[in-house]
Amino acid sequence: MARARAGDRAAFAELYRAFAPGLFERVLMPKLGNVQAAQDALSETFRSLLENIEQLDVSQQGLWPWLFRVATNKALDMHRSKSRTGRALANCERLLVPLVGADTLGPPDHVAQRARLANNVQRLMAELAPRQRRALELRFLQDLPRDECAKLLELTLGAFDVLLLRSLRALRAQWELHFTPSERGEP
Repeated sequence: MARARAGDRAAFAELYRAFAPGLFERVLMPKLGNVQAAQDALSETFRSLLENIEQLDVSQQGLWPWLFRVATNKALDMHRSKSRTGRALANCERLLVPLVGADTLGPPDHVAQRARLANNVQRLMAELAPRQRRALELRFLQDLPRDECAKLLELTLGAFDVLLLRSLRALRAQWELHFTPSERGEP
């Protein structure tokens, strides 16, 4: 720890090699159940260690309890973020269905209905901020994984999730602005 505090990268790498496998296998994978999410949380855990290493006192309990607590919190944060994003995605799916029109009972399979849906979505997307529009295009139109979208937009995964959620909210606001309650399928 003393060498790592002094800025010795090799010492920090030793800490990583000593603690990362246990955190990954015993804390993050059981809590997250997804390799990519566990790797992201592990990376964030060690970023926190690097940011807090100067003031961190591990003389009483050692480093493991601190890393365990941080990793657990990172996993919980990811669950919360995923839950919020999942709810937003479900809302987005629900909002797209009425754009086809009240006369459509099932999925849009007619050429004219698809064209109408595409035009309505393009109209709404055009009114979003460019970064919001790009986030939605990458995630939903190109169907890229969240981590890849984040890289393309030069954001952390957490920042991308926030941008995506805000973009969905902005799209919903545009939808409510442009379509009457009856066009939205509301009473």
